[in-house]
Amino acid sequence: MKVQEDRVDTILVRCPNWVGDIVMATPALDCLRENFPHAKMIGIIRRRAKDILKDGPWFHGFVDCDDKSWSGFWHTVKQIRALKPDMAVVLPNSIRSVLTVWLGGAQKVYGYRRNGRGIFLSGGPEAKRNGGKIVPMPMAEYYLEICRWLGLNTSLSAKPSLYIGAGLERKAESLFEKYGVQKQDTVIGLNPGASFGSSKCWPPEYFAGLAELIEDRLKARILLLSGPGEEDIVQAILAQTRAEIIDTGPDKIDLALLKPVIRRCNLLITNDTGPRHYAVAFDVPVVVIMGPTDPRYTAASLQRTVVIRRELDCSPCHRKVCPTDHRCMTEITPPMVYEQVEKLLKANQEDEVLGIWQEVD
Repeated sequence: MKVQEDRVDTILVRCPNWVGDIVMATPALDCLRENFPHAKMIGIIRRRAKDILKDGPWFHGFVDCDDKSWSGFWHTVKQIRALKPDMAVVLPNSIRSVLTVWLGGAQKVYGYRRNGRGIFLSGGPEAKRNGGKIVPMPMAEYYLEICRWLGLNTSLSAKPSLYIGAGLERKAESLFEKYGVQKQDTVIGLNPGASFGSSKCWPPEYFAGLAELIEDRLKARILLLSGPGEEDIVQAILAQTRAEIIDTGPDKIDLALLKPVIRRCNLLITNDTGPRHYAVAFDVPVVVIMGPTDPRYTAASLQRTVVIRRELDCSPCHRKVCPTDHRCMTEITPPMVYEQVEKLLKANQEDEVLGIWQEVD
């Protein structure tokens, strides 16, 4: 199918809900912006998450989506109706995400035909299946498949991208000045939390031990990154390490300021969560400690990424809380992770492309 560009004045894009998925959706946003250069594009997105996409070239404005309650749902619908959209592209897979734009009066609604929502769609691709089960694929490609179904030119890079405005730059510079971080310093970021659930989290005592290895062997400045609700994880790490760690928690770094903070890092060590994808967008080397999630969903743009995971009979389970012994994470030790940190830093200094999954025996 080929959408006629000159017949589309206003496009709505219902953005994903999870931080990492939003970043991985940016190639699809690039594609829409490139193919509809004169259209007004409006992003429908959770209030907190829109900071991820601010300063980017995609949207003329945002609709704050709060559709979890009935009152929020209808408020979102009313905002959409006022825009009189010609077309809506829905990236999440839920019926609710389609219903908001359908009831909002979008003339054409496109998205994946799954979860019984096809009746509300004007069209869209089918998810690829094998034996009736949906086949996992990199989310950046998953979102781009909607653009391909629409007949759009998808020749642009599938690598995620993020943008930082001048005001945000200045705010980050002040923060690093406060921390005493100099331009010549090697900065290693540690991201020990995960809003998905505890199953994704490497143990705090392991992060504590890894910080000591980094400080002893690399003489690097260590930034401890955290989000709302992760205070206990941070305190557990600080209580169990002798390493000198910069705790960024008191500064309440939001999703906007997190962009220049991660870009300043020489390397990021993280669970399989949103900040991982910030690092990819800014070409920051990243070591990902992966447990319950399927690596196929993020198997793209891995040139400066090492994914460390343990293949077990129970993985990937995608459970928020491990019902057993959490072996997928506890059997990955601090020395194993540090070994990959050294390799990735060396490869980056020599401008080598690494990009591997490191399976732990």
